[in-house]
Amino acid sequence: MIEIVTGTLILLGGFFAVVGALGLVRLPDVLLRMHASTKIGTLACGLILLSSAVIFGTSEIIIRVIAIVLFILLTAPIGAHMMGRSVVTTGVPLWKSDGSKP
Repeated sequence: MIEIVTGTLILLGGFFAVVGALGLVRLPDVLLRMHASTKIGTLACGLILLSSAVIFGTSEIIIRVIAIVLFILLTAPIGAHMMGRSVVTTGVPLWKSDGSKP
């Protein structure tokens, strides 16, 4: 039963990682790409780390997984915010919603 749960979590994490990669390729704007990579990347890493906590199940591993997930949850938004600020201040052309290219 644990193997099924772990396999499902790994597959979900891999699926969300692929969706994030497709978002990086398909989205038209730097800010939209950044949003896809940070949100989906955090979710994918969290699911894969959760699967490792489930499969190993020791308190040492669970504490390490919790620490890593908290680190990712705290640093990903800060990094995205700093990248977004640099994009806006340098004047990178952004996507217009009327369908025209930048």
